Amino acid sequence: MLTNPGAALSCDVNPFISCASVMKSAQASMFGFPNPIIGLGAFVAPIAIGVAILAGAKFAKWFWRLFMVGVTLGFIFVIYLFITSTFVLGVLCPYCMLAWVAMISIFWATFLWSAAEGVIEVPTRTFGFFMRWSGSSWVFSLATEVLAVVIIFFALWEDWLTIF
Repeated sequence: MLTNPGAALSCDVNPFISCASVMKSAQASMFGFPNPIIGLGAFVAPIAIGVAILAGAKFAKWFWRLFMVGVTLGFIFVIYLFITSTFVLGVLCPYCMLAWVAMISIFWATFLWSAAEGVIEVPTRTFGFFMRWSGSSWVFSLATEVLAVVIIFFALWEDWLTIF
């Protein structure tokens, strides 16, 4: 896109599912550089931490709290991007949606584990809930993603009708 703004991208499926439309918008460079650079940098941390854990590393509670802050900020950023894409631009980017799914999954897995392990403090009466569900973060991820699909379906209903 930088060298050839008129290029057709493989992820441009139709007028409503299009990477190019999203990448050309003002919202695609929130901090003065392309948002995908944030994603590339942000996903390195969970991968590196996962590899370190597999290698036997143990991290202090302060580290996990800092990681939880970063994951939460990433989750909030993804919600912002979802809202912008769905309600402001009215266009969905397949690669962006893949990043949304990944960040939602990372958030719920990290949040539930952090609560169950006492990394973040939760009310005592909810501790059992977090202990019970910490190994099933996929349920929360799936519920969040289904909610996003339902919102997209209704928000872009008129656009879908023009395609079919």
